[in-house]
Amino acid sequence: MKFDTPASANPIDLLKIVGQPFDRVEGPRKTTGTAPYAYEWHNAVPNQAYGYVIGSAIAKGRIFSISVTEARRAPGVIAIVTADSAGKLGKGKWNNARLLGGPEIQHYHQAVALVVAETFEQARAAAQLVRVRYVQEKGAFDLANSRDSALKPKTGTPESSVGDFAGAFANAPVQLDATYTTPDQAHAMMEPHASMAVWDGDHLTLWTSNQMIDWSRGDIALTLGIPKENVRLISPYIGGGFGGKLFIRADALLAALGARAARRPVKVALTRPMMFNNTPHRPATIQRIRIGATRDGKITAIGHESWSGDIEGGKPENAVQPTRFLYAGANRMTALRLASLDLPEGNAMRAPGEAPGLMALEIAMDELAEKLGIDPVELRIINDTQVDPEKPQRPFSERRLIECLRTGAERFGWKARGARPGAVRDGQWLVGMGVAAAFRNNQVTKSGARVRVDGAGIVTVETDMTDIGTGSYTIIAQTAAEMMGVGIDRVVVRLGDSNFPVSSGSGGQWGANSSTAGVYAACVKLREAIAQKAGFDPAAAQFEGGQVRSGERSMPIGAVAGASGIVAEDFIEFGELSKTFQQSTFGAHFVEIGVDAATCEIRVRRMLAVCAAGRILNPKSARSQVIGAMTMGVGAALMEELAVDRRIGYFVNHDLAGYEVPVHADIASQEVIFLDETDPISSPMKAKGVGELGICGVGAAIANAVYNATGVRVRDYPVTLDKLIAKMPVATW
Repeated sequence: MKFDTPASANPIDLLKIVGQPFDRVEGPRKTTGTAPYAYEWHNAVPNQAYGYVIGSAIAKGRIFSISVTEARRAPGVIAIVTADSAGKLGKGKWNNARLLGGPEIQHYHQAVALVVAETFEQARAAAQLVRVRYVQEKGAFDLANSRDSALKPKTGTPESSVGDFAGAFANAPVQLDATYTTPDQAHAMMEPHASMAVWDGDHLTLWTSNQMIDWSRGDIALTLGIPKENVRLISPYIGGGFGGKLFIRADALLAALGARAARRPVKVALTRPMMFNNTPHRPATIQRIRIGATRDGKITAIGHESWSGDIEGGKPENAVQPTRFLYAGANRMTALRLASLDLPEGNAMRAPGEAPGLMALEIAMDELAEKLGIDPVELRIINDTQVDPEKPQRPFSERRLIECLRTGAERFGWKARGARPGAVRDGQWLVGMGVAAAFRNNQVTKSGARVRVDGAGIVTVETDMTDIGTGSYTIIAQTAAEMMGVGIDRVVVRLGDSNFPVSSGSGGQWGANSSTAGVYAACVKLREAIAQKAGFDPAAAQFEGGQVRSGERSMPIGAVAGASGIVAEDFIEFGELSKTFQQSTFGAHFVEIGVDAATCEIRVRRMLAVCAAGRILNPKSARSQVIGAMTMGVGAALMEELAVDRRIGYFVNHDLAGYEVPVHADIASQEVIFLDETDPISSPMKAKGVGELGICGVGAAIANAVYNATGVRVRDYPVTLDKLIAKMPVATW
C-alpha cells in the first residue's frame, strides 16, 4: 500500500479498540518470567556452551601478541576465537568500529577474543589466562581539547543558513550568547547485550537482543561473508534498548564465531562494564547558542553551533536539529562540527539530536526570557510558527505547541511560580519551577506484515517488528482487532523473527506508527480477500463482532476462511507528503524541584508533560513511555555522566553503581496529558511517535527550575550540588 495522500475516514476511526487503554497482552508472560529474553532460550537447542568476551585493555594501538596456550588447557574450554583464528571478516554498514579487534585497536574494551567453555564460570576463569600484549599509541579523549580541530561532517547537513544571521544578531536590541555542555551518557538498559548462535551447515540462527531485525540480519551476513538468506534472527522480547540495540554488537558476532569454532550452540552476554565501553553511547556536546530579539520578545536572529566527537567513520550528535524547527525567526544559522576521538563509539540514544539539543536551547530561551522580563511560557508562545522556519512555504501538518504550553501552565499552577529566583521556600527547601518546550520530528518508514484468519476466527499477525518494552504486541493486536472486527483476545501477535515480513523495527520514535500502519495495510488486503470469498462487495463490507456483513447478509469470518484459512501480506510505503508538510511532534514539560538550602541536594517534586503527538494508539502504554522518558530526562539533568579517564581513554564509571540512574520512586508525582489530536498526513493510523518526545526538553526544564529556586545558573550538565554550593544564597533562618 502506498501512502501518498492524506488519510480519510477508515476503520481505525471507529476507536472501539484502538485508542483504548488495554493492558499489555504480553504482560502476564513478563511478570511470570515465562517470556524468554535473548540469553534465556535454554530449551531452544541442546548442548549449549558459554562464551566470555575479552575486551581490549587499551584505547588505541595494536595487539603485539596473544597467547592462548594456557587458557586452552583450562578445565572445560572448548574453543578460543581471536581475529587471527576467525578468518576474514567484513564490516557491517551500521558499525563504525570492527566488532572483533586485532591487530588494530580502535577503542577501549573493543572485543579481542572469545573463550568458549562448558560453563560460564569456566569460560570466565579461562579468559583470565589469555595473555595479550599491546603496543599502545597516544589517543584523543577530550572533546574540549579537540574542539579547534573539529571538522564539518562528511555526511548529513553540517550547516544551514537563512537570511543574515550575523547582521541581525549584531543589530538585535537584546542579545544572548552562551555556551552549554552535555556529557557522554550511557543507555544503561537492564537487559545486557546478549545472543545465542547455532549453525546448521552454512545457515546461522541467532537469538539476540536487537531492535532492528532486518538491519542486523544484513550486517551479520555482511560481516561473516555469507548470504543474507542464510541468516535467521530471533528477538521476540527485548529488555530495553534506547537505541543501544539498533545494531549488532560484539555479542552477536562472537556468538556466531564461537558456535562455528565449537561446532555447537554458544551463548554470549556482555558484562556490564563491557556494555558501557564496548557498545555505543550518547556523545558529549559543546553547544554555543546565540539569540537576538526585539524588546517585546520577537526573535530576529537565532544561531546554534554544536561540537561532538566520535571514532573514525562516526557521525556528529545532531544537537542543532530542534533549533531548525522550533521557533520563528527570519535570520537563522546552525552548524555541526565533528572531532575525531578515540573513545568508544558514539551513536543513537533516545531522541538523538533533540534530547541534548533541547538541553541547551531551552535553557537559552529561559535566559532570554529573563533578559527581556517576559514570562518563559509567554516567550515561547510569542515565537511560535505554523510553518517550517527554514522553508516557510512548507506548513506543519499539525503543530499545537501553544496549546501544550497553555494547557500545562494551567494544570501545573504556573501562576504560583515566583518570578524572582530564590523567592519561594518550604522550610529548608528552596522551591523552583521550570518549563521547556518538547520537540521531536515525526519519522515514518516502510513496514510490512502478514495477517491470517483461521477457521475458528482467530487472527494471527506476523511481522519482524520488535518490542523493547514499549507495548508493540498490544498496539499491533489492537490494530488487527479493530480492522478485522474481532476482540483483542481473538488476535495472536508474533514478533521479532526475520522469517516474518520486514517491518520498521523499533527506533527513532517511528516504530509504533509505522508498524501498525503496515498491519493496517495487510488487514485491508485480508478484508478484501474475505469479502470476495463471501461473495460481498469489498467496498461495502463491514467487519464487526467476528462477522463480515453486507446489507442484510453476514457470515463469521472463520466460516469464510474455512479449514485452510486466508492469508494476506502487504506493507505500507510512504510517499512524498513529508516534502509537502513538515511533520513533527510537540510538547511542554513543567517541573517543580526543591533544593536543600544547606546541602544543595536536589529533589524533583512533581513533573507534568503535555504532548501533541497525533492519535494515541494506547494511552496506558503511551503514558508509560512518556513517564519513563521523563525519568531518563531527570537522570540526564541531575546525575548521568560518563567520567572519561583522559589518560587511558575509557569510561571509569562503567557499572550501575558508578553510573547512577533515577527510578520512578525518586519522583513524587508524574502526570501526562495527551492532546486529542489526529494527523492524517502522517499515516493511515493518523498517529505519530511519542516515546522519545517525553525526554525532549526535560533536562532544561529541571535546570531552569533549579535556577528559579536558587538563582544559580548551571550551563554544564549534569546539575550537581558542587556546581551550586559556592553560589547559593545565604540562609536567612
